Amino acid sequence: MPALDRRDLDFLLQDVLDLDALFARPRFAEHDRASVAAMLDTAERLADDHFAPHAAKLDANEPTFDGETVHIIPEVKAALDAYCAAGFMSAHADYEHGGMQLPHTVSMASSAIISAANISTAGYPFLTRAAANVIAKFGTEEQKATWLGAMLEGRYFGTMALTEPGAGSGLADLKTQAVQVGDGTYRITGNKIFISAGEHGLSENIVHLVLARIKGAPAGVKGISLFIVPKILGDGTRNDVRLGGLIHKMGYRGTTSTMLNFGEAGGATGYLLGEAHKGLSYMFHMMNEARVGVGLGAAVIGYAGYRVALDYAKTRLQGRPPAAKDPSLPPVPIIEHADVKRMLLASKSYVEGALALCLLGARLVDDSETAETPEARSRAFQLLDLLTPMIKSWPSQWGLVANDLAIQVHGGYGYTREYPVERLWRDNRLNPIHEGTFGIQSLDLLGRKIFADQGKALALLAEEMLKTIEAAPPAFAEEAGALANAIALVSETVAVLGRAAAGNRLDEALANSAVFLELLGHVVVAWLWLRQASVAEDKAAGATGDLAAFYDGKRRACRYFFRWELPKIRPQAELLQSLDQTCADMPVAAFG
Repeated sequence: MPALDRRDLDFLLQDVLDLDALFARPRFAEHDRASVAAMLDTAERLADDHFAPHAAKLDANEPTFDGETVHIIPEVKAALDAYCAAGFMSAHADYEHGGMQLPHTVSMASSAIISAANISTAGYPFLTRAAANVIAKFGTEEQKATWLGAMLEGRYFGTMALTEPGAGSGLADLKTQAVQVGDGTYRITGNKIFISAGEHGLSENIVHLVLARIKGAPAGVKGISLFIVPKILGDGTRNDVRLGGLIHKMGYRGTTSTMLNFGEAGGATGYLLGEAHKGLSYMFHMMNEARVGVGLGAAVIGYAGYRVALDYAKTRLQGRPPAAKDPSLPPVPIIEHADVKRMLLASKSYVEGALALCLLGARLVDDSETAETPEARSRAFQLLDLLTPMIKSWPSQWGLVANDLAIQVHGGYGYTREYPVERLWRDNRLNPIHEGTFGIQSLDLLGRKIFADQGKALALLAEEMLKTIEAAPPAFAEEAGALANAIALVSETVAVLGRAAAGNRLDEALANSAVFLELLGHVVVAWLWLRQASVAEDKAAGATGDLAAFYDGKRRACRYFFRWELPKIRPQAELLQSLDQTCADMPVAAFG
């Protein structure tokens, strides 16, 4: 069984997100449903033939370092070579850079297929595309000519080097230093840690995007600059970038996690990207893309676990219905048991809701760049900016719950390595931490995205939700009413928190921001389920067989989410509105 349901991808792209509307825009005029289908077909073949077959082997045989060279099983390079040869590394890029100008929405759907098959191997091109996009946006023409083409061809791979041993999320404290040399380059010295894909032999070169502080720069984040620091310099010599060691993770084992030392022999050569002291704003372009990518990875790893559990539940025979008292009756597939259906239905609502959220984010990227008017582009950007913390965090939380449920559906087999669900859980457990914890994302959401703009973006989101409520069919009047009530509850909660923040009580207002992140994420996913169910209700009228069952599944998953999940927000809202300080007021000494 494929890790993703292709019908679901097609449904979201064509019917829910209206991909056809993008083809009317000049940038995407060369594309249509047929070209998109061909791209997704190719992604499925790559996933089946090159990525999925070595996922378990790579997990059991993670990369090793012998002091000189990093060794990775050969199947990884073979898969990445096939990926690049098929054009996926550059599919989103401009024609002038060798790309296909594919809508970001389609590019993300393709990534979903590949990542669901093997998230570790998929990590290398994911980071490379994100780094290339930063160079494309902020680099000089010379930098683009030097690095961009090679990265989009897959000859060079890329990384994002932010974290240091003493500066994780607190980037204001980073110590890596840059000293200008007379030839216009800089000497970079310092240490970076947890740098994914920081060393390997999978490409001709590795292009590190490194945050560093130019000597004499202002303290804090305002003094941070961004540098291109290649592993191999233009004359073919090795730059002063060395692997200090590999970090051994519980999941994503095949994506090297590295400790990098810059300047062991006097300083690595670096090239300033953009203007000095503006590096963090440039890097946020990559960080936000990475956050959306983490959310997508979390969604599809959860989805893959759900699909495995679904297949297992259909074939595993055990037990009989409670009313069946005759022990001579044959056992039934466990999917016939109500509690197994509960776990599978919960998982379906989480992973399909999470995938819809991530693809909505991709659609907003397309709209922010190509919509017909400046006003429409601005609106899309504001919505994307608001949703980004949720796109990163909600799938990371609830996709992982789906993986946990997949283990539970398997029973004792679930926690053995003979079955893939324990590996998928380990892979997904990293995503609540990748690219910023829930606490970091929630402070960004509430403190910056909502308080800072007086709730303007939140009002735009509410407008979009109200459109869905107004268009909901009579069969989903109950859900439409519940969503309207949820929007009102969010508004009340933000008003209470906003008054506290404006009244010089910002610490109190933000103390439980992670609860608000989960609450708003649930409301957004409920909205997307109502959108899906409304479309499914319309499509079901002329559907038969498997397609009719698919649409029925959408409608029932929507109903589940509204009856079982959305009600969780009310006690959360009550807690937030009370400005409870139970956690914030806990004395350090009282922990013991």
